[in-house]
Amino acid sequence: MPRAANGGGSIIAPMVELSRTVRFCLDPDPAAWDRPRHNGFAGWPPMRGLGRYYQLIVLARGEPDPQTGYFMDIRHMDAAVRRHALPVALDALRADSADGHGVAIGTLMDRMFQALDPALDHTLIELALALTTFLHVAQRRDDVGCVLIRHRYEFAAAHRLHVPQLDDEANRRIFGKCNNPAGHGHNYELEVAVRMPVTPRGDVLSAGELDALVDRCVLQELDHKHLNVDVPQFEGVNPSVENIARIIFEMLDPHVPSLDQHGTGRAELDSVSVWETPKTVCTYRRPAQQT
Repeated sequence: MPRAANGGGSIIAPMVELSRTVRFCLDPDPAAWDRPRHNGFAGWPPMRGLGRYYQLIVLARGEPDPQTGYFMDIRHMDAAVRRHALPVALDALRADSADGHGVAIGTLMDRMFQALDPALDHTLIELALALTTFLHVAQRRDDVGCVLIRHRYEFAAAHRLHVPQLDDEANRRIFGKCNNPAGHGHNYELEVAVRMPVTPRGDVLSAGELDALVDRCVLQELDHKHLNVDVPQFEGVNPSVENIARIIFEMLDPHVPSLDQHGTGRAELDSVSVWETPKTVCTYRRPAQQT
């Protein structure tokens, strides 16, 4: 693969980020690990009774091989996860089953990251555990001592895309059907990502705490509302999906630090993503600090 030269003439290696999702079910019974692998798509080890289904999303960064084009063989990624990360999760599940105190998710994420990273030649930049379809907890290489909690929500709202400073013809040309005077509706999906320090015990923010905050500060304000008419934050603001993501961020941001009930440090809103349709999503991230 050719390498690009920067303006000074030096060679810059092309870097890529490769993500791989590994699906699996955990059961305290060690016999589950001895079953044949017949359906890797649905997950291995397979489900047994009322087991626990999870996904690990591995994000690694590196340089592709100039001959094969591979940065890393995904079979190697799968094997590394199952050999190094899953036993850590299984140990946590067994401990939880034995004492009933609950798994310290922050500690679990750190241990899985530390176990997996050497097996991937220290290319791992993020490891995310999907606890449910809608709740992910992630450990990032550049943010030791914290985890990123991502949780999804939904709300229904109407809006009209219209800029008063433009004439009617220009508005219709730019926004098309979305400029309908009576407005139109969407079933929006919302993902909130909160950066949270891990407690000394390894605990992190519970989904219930985050849910209550998002419900109070966002969903009750936006759900089944006409954004142009019913929501003061959109006065004079065209409610594009870009502006919706930004305004939701601004609605939540002042309140997120109150989620830190353990005194471990400042909980911080990392980003807000809004799906206007399954094909269109916009993410608003915390602005970079000025130096």
